[in-house]
Amino acid sequence: MGAVPAGTALRYRVKGMDCPSCATKIETAVTRLPGVGGVRVNYTAQVLDLVLDEAATPRADLEERITGLGYGVATLPTAADLARAHVTGADIPAIEDEEAEPSVWRSRKGLLAPAIAGLFAAGFLLDQVQPGLAGEYAYWPGALLGLAFYGRRAIAAARNGSPFSIEMLMSVATVGALAIHAAEEAAVVVLLFTVGEMLEGFAAGRSRAGIKALVGLVPKTARLIEEDGVVREVPAASLVIGQTVLVRPGDRVPADGEVTDGSSSLDESPITGESVPRPKEIGDAVYAGSVNADGALQVRVTRMPSDNTVARILHMVEEAQASKSPTARFIDRFSAVYTPLAFAFATLAALGPPLLLGADWGTWIYRGLALLLIACPCALVLSTPAAIASGLAAGARRGLLVKGGAALETIGRVRTVAFDKTGTLTAGRPRVTDVLPFAPDMTDRTLLGLAATVEAGSSHPIARAILERTEADAIPLRPVRDARAVPGKAVQATVAGRTVAVASPRHAATLASLSPEAEATVQALEEAGKTAVVVVRDGEALGVVAVRDEPRQDAAAGVAALRRLGVECVMLTGDNRRTGEAIAKGLGLSVRADLLPADKLAEIGALKEVGPVAMVGDGINDAPALASASVGIAMGGGTDAALETADAAILNDRVSDVAALVALSRATLGNIHQNVAISLGLKAVFLVTTLAGITGLWPAILADTGATVLVTANALRLLRA
Repeated sequence: MGAVPAGTALRYRVKGMDCPSCATKIETAVTRLPGVGGVRVNYTAQVLDLVLDEAATPRADLEERITGLGYGVATLPTAADLARAHVTGADIPAIEDEEAEPSVWRSRKGLLAPAIAGLFAAGFLLDQVQPGLAGEYAYWPGALLGLAFYGRRAIAAARNGSPFSIEMLMSVATVGALAIHAAEEAAVVVLLFTVGEMLEGFAAGRSRAGIKALVGLVPKTARLIEEDGVVREVPAASLVIGQTVLVRPGDRVPADGEVTDGSSSLDESPITGESVPRPKEIGDAVYAGSVNADGALQVRVTRMPSDNTVARILHMVEEAQASKSPTARFIDRFSAVYTPLAFAFATLAALGPPLLLGADWGTWIYRGLALLLIACPCALVLSTPAAIASGLAAGARRGLLVKGGAALETIGRVRTVAFDKTGTLTAGRPRVTDVLPFAPDMTDRTLLGLAATVEAGSSHPIARAILERTEADAIPLRPVRDARAVPGKAVQATVAGRTVAVASPRHAATLASLSPEAEATVQALEEAGKTAVVVVRDGEALGVVAVRDEPRQDAAAGVAALRRLGVECVMLTGDNRRTGEAIAKGLGLSVRADLLPADKLAEIGALKEVGPVAMVGDGINDAPALASASVGIAMGGGTDAALETADAAILNDRVSDVAALVALSRATLGNIHQNVAISLGLKAVFLVTTLAGITGLWPAILADTGATVLVTANALRLLRA
């Protein structure tokens, strides 16, 4: 693509762009304009992104180039516009406020098809009532109407760098059919092609509707609670971070936020796919679009409307659809060579036998024209992106987000899934179970207070557990200074002039001498599946605090589901070996323990030598491993760092959804293989029958139009997966 020029980032809705061939024509045409770069075309969402230097090419010329190809253009807000809205609270038109997509029956092709059909029917009736009066010319009006429509598009595409477009193949075949006095078949061909294009547009619209339905989840209005307590109805798009809204029973939550008052159960199934309502109370996060089941809630807005969960899902899916999978890229390269060669073969078939063998010119030109229609690569080019788009949409509707076709293909091929423990296989909400002082003058409260004081600035699950226990026991915290973390090993700070560390037993042994009794205590705690941290002050071990994080309810079932799919599972944890083994044994998977972030990377590298590896995690320390794995999968409740680094995200925090992702990917890969077989199989059959003189022009168009319809319909089956 070359370097992206300096200029203005633009985003357009390109109406009528319903297939990869359309996207290729548009991309080729706009890329040839001076000052245009960074072109990204997403036919599924009908979106065109680019950067334009308006000094080289005025915006009006760019839009005229697109409309000249036969497509409509409407301006959309760019990512930069949405980012400014997030920072400034500027009003950005919401997606649902865009001009509604017209019905396929009211599109140009929707009007063209009945017009051609009417002209064909009139010609047929004339030919039946008055045989020989008009002859073949009775069918010319329908054929010429189709030729005028597609011929103009073919010429525009050729001028803009796409000489072998489907419209060009259609136009040449129509002109040739008229020239050899096959006007009736010419009219049937343009009619069948137009109907096929309509069905393709209808299927593409169905796919888009599945994603756009998410937009309707967010209510258009919200009940804003003013500072004086007055409740006022305002547009949901006008909400800003920090405002508080009232969500009554039966209402949809208007924004991502945090519950500040009240308790209730929320139906999050439209966002996460989880059918069971989740209880929410003060401090819990809520998603825009979820439905409040019973009690009234007050929710403080934590994300701008343009950045809420639904908007992020839409953005991720759109980005994913715009990125091509390896199979799609290969087919694009193949079709770029295949189409000109097929065009040349059709020409050779039309001219070779008459010139070399003295065969009948009319017969072989007719067969050559049929081969020209068979050569169209639309169904083949559509086979992969149609399946990928449906797979992405099916996953998004069930809380399974995949960031691209490449990731979706890779997930189905993984041989091993590596899980982080805390917050992934476990609930991520450990509780303090034991507080055991070693020093004779140390009490439980003092030991716990020291640990909490040092951990006060940490967001680690163990730190949260200690702080929650301290708060529950009303233990005061002391002032600290020089607090710092030693990743994977300890947190330490200066308390009352003395250095205090809360460390893993392994690291604590390098800071202080542990007595045999202390080591035995730590070992017993770890063998019970608990995580122990040792409190050390100035080289003296003061005691141990143990916490336990229970496995998620579906963790064992999720691991078992992966094993049934033939995928090996392993736990990679920074926790100690005994604790890791205690958790892993109950879940039925192997474990690698005592791992620092760098160690996780090394383990992922070793697993990748055997085959593709998926890493599932939720924390900041998981981000390097997520990026290093063949495919990274973030649990939806995890950190933004994990979500941004990962290739896929599970919104519902269910371990069993990892197996669902693998199954969805494999179903998508199977669908791709079926689609390729359908498109190439039909072409092969009609190639043989055409050369043998068994089939003619209108069956030949079915080799492409029919295959396109079948491929699209087959891909749409994934929406029910």
